[in-house]
Amino acid sequence: MCDEKTGRESLISKAKNGWQCVQEEVIRRIQTRVWEPGSLLPNEVDIATEFGCARSTVNRALQAVADKGLIERKRKGGTRVVIHPEHKATFNIPIIRQQIEQQDLEYGYSLIKTRHAIPPAAVRDRLPDDVSEEILHIRAVHTADGLPYVLEDRWIDTRVVPSADEADFSAQSPNQWLLENIPYSGGTLRLSSENAKAADAKALSCDVGDALFIAERLTLTAERETITIVRLCYAPGYQMAIEL
Repeated sequence: MCDEKTGRESLISKAKNGWQCVQEEVIRRIQTRVWEPGSLLPNEVDIATEFGCARSTVNRALQAVADKGLIERKRKGGTRVVIHPEHKATFNIPIIRQQIEQQDLEYGYSLIKTRHAIPPAAVRDRLPDDVSEEILHIRAVHTADGLPYVLEDRWIDTRVVPSADEADFSAQSPNQWLLENIPYSGGTLRLSSENAKAADAKALSCDVGDALFIAERLTLTAERETITIVRLCYAPGYQMAIEL
């Protein structure tokens, strides 16, 4: 049994030799040009010796740095600093209700319609799998302090998410219901601007032809099956902020 001081020293030692610490130091050396773009890193055995840790710890740390796009690992070619690193951003799907309430605004929600239908060609063309039968279509508007904030126009593939047929979307938005109940593993996001058509202008209480910010998002399961595709149409004046 070791005393309290020895125990603390042991924990500190483990922290210094953990893979996160190795990762941080590798990144520091890359960013400060100790290891310049295109240069070959020391091998894993040498790095492990320097840090006094296992080679597997170094391997995990280097893989984490590679996942950030800062180094390139080749089985027989060693590990090199990437000359032009890719900066990757992670986009988390927000709950619209929380977005509004975090601005100290009163949240409101109203279901416009829900039905089962075959998606139009414009929607089917953006799906990774063929949808030739009826699935769930929902249109709803979210408000902030009583004013339209965003129109949610969503298709849910009820072959993949059959429980959506039992959900009460008059009480809770499909945006919130899906995020709280259905795990997703990826997808695509398209951002654009459009002039408001009559149906969108009516839902958002704006004029036909007004400029609108559009976010179209497709989310998939881990098996790459379509969960949902949604077109979020924001009221005039909306600005999106993304943390990189």
